[in-house]
Amino acid sequence: MSSPSNFEFDAVIVGGTPAGIMAGITVAKSGRRAVILERSAHIGGLPANGLGATDIHTRGATGGLFLEFVRRINRHYSETYGADSQQVIDCSDGYRFEPHVAEKILLEMIAEQGDKLEVRARRQFDFEPSNVSKDGAALTGIKILNRDTGDAEVYRAAVFVDATYEGDLAAAAGAPYMLGREGADEYGEPCAGKFYQRWGAPVDEYYSTGQGDNAIQSYNYRLPLTKNPANMTRIDKPAAYNREEYLSLVDDVRLNRFAGPPTPMEFDGIGAITNMVKVPNEKVDGNNQHAAFISTDLPEENWPYPTASWDWRDRFAQRLRDYILGLFYFAQNDPDLPADFRERCRPWGLASDEFSDNGNFPRQIYVREGRRIRGEYLFTAHDALSKRHSREHITSVTASHYALDSHACLKREEGRPHTDGIFTYPTQPYSVPYGVIVPLDVENLLIPAPASGTHIGFSTLRMEPCWMALGEAAGMAINVSQDAGVSVRDANALELQRRLLAAGAVLTYYEDAAPGDSHYEALQFFALRGFLGAAYTAKLDEAVSDRDRERWTSAANTAELADFTGTRGQLLGAMYDALQARPETELSELYLHSQE
Repeated sequence: MSSPSNFEFDAVIVGGTPAGIMAGITVAKSGRRAVILERSAHIGGLPANGLGATDIHTRGATGGLFLEFVRRINRHYSETYGADSQQVIDCSDGYRFEPHVAEKILLEMIAEQGDKLEVRARRQFDFEPSNVSKDGAALTGIKILNRDTGDAEVYRAAVFVDATYEGDLAAAAGAPYMLGREGADEYGEPCAGKFYQRWGAPVDEYYSTGQGDNAIQSYNYRLPLTKNPANMTRIDKPAAYNREEYLSLVDDVRLNRFAGPPTPMEFDGIGAITNMVKVPNEKVDGNNQHAAFISTDLPEENWPYPTASWDWRDRFAQRLRDYILGLFYFAQNDPDLPADFRERCRPWGLASDEFSDNGNFPRQIYVREGRRIRGEYLFTAHDALSKRHSREHITSVTASHYALDSHACLKREEGRPHTDGIFTYPTQPYSVPYGVIVPLDVENLLIPAPASGTHIGFSTLRMEPCWMALGEAAGMAINVSQDAGVSVRDANALELQRRLLAAGAVLTYYEDAAPGDSHYEALQFFALRGFLGAAYTAKLDEAVSDRDRERWTSAANTAELADFTGTRGQLLGAMYDALQARPETELSELYLHSQE
């Protein structure tokens, strides 16, 4: 047997997800060489595979390369169809898009890095310790299967990035990881453990045993659907069709039976089995319909997925595809369903201009939650709820905002009015500390996609805007650490934040301040240290009050500014300038404990 080919880069990134792409772009911008190893033939992860309705509650909470991606989406529709076109309206400032457009934009962003960033497709990493090389705790190399040639390839680098949805690389390298659901008593999180809630009900109306288990929230495919006959592929009966799986839908439709919504609903056609959000060109992003007992999710059957082989995963992906296509075929054709219901379902099909090499069906399964790698910081629900600022978040690498959100963990149960595992619980804009992407027990590795969180905490981190921002942070941390000749674990947090802010990142969110504003870097520095309290307004242009001037200058030990007159932003800027000559150790201890 011939020896495997050997390749060396400054950074090796496993996973062509948006997190991996943003990490690679950021490394390449510094002049370093990075490679993205992607198992499939296409990059882009879920945004390039049907997830066109961006999951973010507060626009502006996440910046950097994610916001650049959004702006490029908007510009694409404006330049292609005209600034006043319906497509521009439907793209919602770039936050809603078609899969092929997302892939196009991501490929353009990669291509702009020239030979500093390479993508190698159809490269498979198998979760086996024998496929990693280590020097003590330090990861030094990985073995990859070239799926086209069948040959092994060895990749070596100073730093590796696990940007997979599954967390395969980190786990194989020996990082500890979590699966399933923690119990309610472990971290005191809302929605923890075995959980039942009426869909759409008030957040405090639920039933839970509080018991932890090994359940994994369900996966599906995000479907680009249309009823435009000029751009529609009809859904045929799949070869593995099993009518018995869908028969419960008949009585659900006839009895108008839903999974516990608080107000009456009606099965109005295809919307009964998929939740649809409009995207450009007469398409929708079709997701699971939580108000229904049976939809595009397939609970329970995915539980082995995070730690299974690729052979098993591929079989499950085909099973899920057949199941979803069978569900649509059943809804459109089964004679036991009311005729008017079938007629309302029948106009819908798959968009013919998407995934032409895959039967117009998405290529990537939606792995909402795989392994959660244990990092230096464990993100819990509380980090997204009440802790506007805390000492741990002095090392924030991005802000983000989405609800705590999980899909079902169990199929429908006899006598239960709700399905287990589904919840949505409101949060506030929050910051994410660097330790979330730094794994325990392994050196030379960052984990922006399989990040460190409980089941509940991860349920908000797992949105693509946050994953993109964590990927950018990973790439920037590689640059900072390599410039200083230290490990990524020891990357200087202040320098990392300075570079992220210079690239347009948001580290902590304010309604009235954004990257590019005067004194924005100073605002971010002091806000993360408790100086501005819990409010989401910075009021940088307002005159600074005597109380704030006294508190701020005293806490920052800038007595020379005790008589400062001007705006809040100007004082923060002056304080920030005064601190630049201070030792890093002094700045790392700076914190204004009083939040009021």
